[in-house]
Amino acid sequence: MAHTILITRPEPGGTRFEAQVRAQFSDVRTCLSPILEIVPEPDAVPIHGVRGLIFTSQYGVEQFAAQVARRDFPVFAVGGATGVVARAAGFGDVVEAEGDAVSLVAKIIEHGVLGPLLHLRGGVAAGDVAGDLTAAGIETRVAILYRQDEAAPTPEAKALLAGTAPVIVPLFSPRSAALWFAQSKPRAPLVIIAISEAVARAVPEGVAPMFVAHTPDAEAMLRLMPVAIAAAKRLEGAKGAQ
Repeated sequence: MAHTILITRPEPGGTRFEAQVRAQFSDVRTCLSPILEIVPEPDAVPIHGVRGLIFTSQYGVEQFAAQVARRDFPVFAVGGATGVVARAAGFGDVVEAEGDAVSLVAKIIEHGVLGPLLHLRGGVAAGDVAGDLTAAGIETRVAILYRQDEAAPTPEAKALLAGTAPVIVPLFSPRSAALWFAQSKPRAPLVIIAISEAVARAVPEGVAPMFVAHTPDAEAMLRLMPVAIAAAKRLEGAKGAQ
């Protein structure tokens, strides 16, 4: 039996992740139902006097690239996936951290860069990158390029979660995890793949099985997919034995 991966990641990242799942796993179905909608904030980007850019999401890169033609800034990216998107957008000098705000701040301080830097992000952010860097002596400003608005589950997602078949749910941020459980109230058996320990902590107690990625990126979550599929098969077998 093909098991279902319910993808809650906002677009366009959700479609990219869905394509990766389909390319690597032929024995699963996918259902795309983003929990958040990325809504651009079209205000002018304050780049005057800035000596470098900080991106903590792929969405920040995409929104900046859509509004500003310059690509001569050095870029600090929160992780590898964001770094890839920055290079694809035309940035040549890209430094990648290990996927979280703490490692990003440490990486920037380690490089000994001079401010002002500009952190381009969404309206909701994990950690205060600009505040931490400014406190460390590197002036850092913030520009909000997009909002992350809550989105309703699709009819297909609602039907899956009201059923009895196991559903595999990758979760990509603490906020999206908390929103998803508050909104969906699933009755179906779940297998959770959390991108980080912070996301795992946002999952309600008693939800199992759950697997946590070793590094906070989509590739690490994909590497957990075989064990998640195996766990879903065990849940299905236990249900059938009742």
